[in-house]
Amino acid sequence: MPDLETPDDISVLPKHHQATHSEKLIITASSLGTVFEWYDFYLYGLLTAIIAAKFLTGLNETTSFIMALLVFAAGFIVRPFGALVFGRIGDMVGRRYTFIVTLLVMGLSTFLVGCLPTYESVGVAAPIMLVVLRMFQGLALGGEYGGAATYVAEHAPEGKRGLYTSWIQITATAGLAMALLIVILVRSPVTGVGEEAFRDWGWRVPYLLSGLFLGIGLWLRLKLHESPVFQKMKAEGTSSKRPLSEAFGEWKNLRIVLIAFFGAIAGQAVVWYTGQLYAMYFLEKMLKVDGLTANTLIIIALACATPFFLFFGWLSDKIGRKKIILAGCALAALTMFPAFKALTAAANPALARAQANAPVKVLADAAECSSQFDPVGANKFDGTSCDIVKNALAKAAVNYENVAAPAGTLASIQIGATTVVAPDPARLSGEERKAAIAAFAAQVTSDLATVGYLGKANPDEIDRPLVVAILFYLVLLVTMVYGPIAAMLVELFPSRIRYTSMSLPYHIGNGWLGGLLPAIGFAMVAANGDIYYGFWYPVIVAAATCVIGLIFLPETYKRSIDE
Repeated sequence: MPDLETPDDISVLPKHHQATHSEKLIITASSLGTVFEWYDFYLYGLLTAIIAAKFLTGLNETTSFIMALLVFAAGFIVRPFGALVFGRIGDMVGRRYTFIVTLLVMGLSTFLVGCLPTYESVGVAAPIMLVVLRMFQGLALGGEYGGAATYVAEHAPEGKRGLYTSWIQITATAGLAMALLIVILVRSPVTGVGEEAFRDWGWRVPYLLSGLFLGIGLWLRLKLHESPVFQKMKAEGTSSKRPLSEAFGEWKNLRIVLIAFFGAIAGQAVVWYTGQLYAMYFLEKMLKVDGLTANTLIIIALACATPFFLFFGWLSDKIGRKKIILAGCALAALTMFPAFKALTAAANPALARAQANAPVKVLADAAECSSQFDPVGANKFDGTSCDIVKNALAKAAVNYENVAAPAGTLASIQIGATTVVAPDPARLSGEERKAAIAAFAAQVTSDLATVGYLGKANPDEIDRPLVVAILFYLVLLVTMVYGPIAAMLVELFPSRIRYTSMSLPYHIGNGWLGGLLPAIGFAMVAANGDIYYGFWYPVIVAAATCVIGLIFLPETYKRSIDE
């Protein structure tokens, strides 16, 4: 494969032309490498339960839970720091060099996870090494996205930046789909591995495959030359010597960073993670669809919706970025609740019927009620009648409504026309107390099962085409907010500090607001009892982004990016 040639006139590429072989290779090398990085990053999320069992087995239950959350969150938390480190290098040394380094760091970190000894072999050193590698993954991803988006945009002809950079936007969804597909294939009996062997040793295979993907990605990226815009800056001596202080220490630039974050990125982030990751969690945990079915339906929806990243990228070149991004945020804010309620009816009709015909209500004195969210696992939630009631419902993952009762009233659960009163823990002690709580929980479980609340979703009742259609709609919203945003971010910032300026707000939004959304949503559900309550988080953020974006966010699609 020949090396790419940089045109003699590097200032502006032709406005109207078919993509050349060099431009196609630029898109392929940049996008495919980024797909591999997202694949590496999302593997842990798909294999959390198995990884925790392998690396946290020697710890007590509380510590194991905390460590599992920390390991998963570590990659998201450090992404903005990766943006700062690699963004600065990208603006000072070059785009090409930087995203070769980020690919190398990500690929090696992921490969090494597949080689790690387990807790059984080396003790506490195993989870420590896992956390360190996960943090390296987050650092690498923090530097990758800005580099790839900037590099492709700076090679794109005028009037096609939205289309060209939308290939980068596909990569996050493609990486998630790739990780899902490989995990499903490796753990299926068709490959000769099967579930038992997969939990024993087969989980390492998807990680070890990242070594192969790393080799392919490096081979492609080493064929690339530096972007023409960066070469022009270097030749003219106009590249930044202090990109961090220039990007965030000068108000004229910091103002743009803040507008980009609150007027576009925040809404984009919560829509992305709700429409894909939280939807998968909701199907499995709340609607009790088995993991294989849920993953398969999501992959189908992703495959159907993915081309729309390109469509909305192309459309943003014609009508503008701002309109499409804010329209996606507005639609998400307006339709998130009805979409997920429709998903309930399609994926678990028995649960939907139960919610409609026999709604569950908790009648209790609010002063006696805890949130049922305990990250350290120390609270048994049996000190008050309200806690006993809510603990029983939380363990059953049942949606309920809170109804205030007079002070001193024993809490009760109303399941349709049936009411079950909780025991009074203040009047019981020892074994008698344990027996009363156990009998109450058994009665509640029986009554819930009678009206259709408990048990997994019946595979024969799942309306698979409708589930895919709803998931497709949710991913379509993702394509609206995500497809044009790389081009917009590139166009918002001057070339001398572009890599740094766009990377930090992007990764704060997507790493913190978006990446931690499943945990925040779960905490909100645990505190309130309503399985849909967690959607207030993305709805409010998306709505706020619409308002702020309409007022402050400029349209950028006709801007030159050579300055």
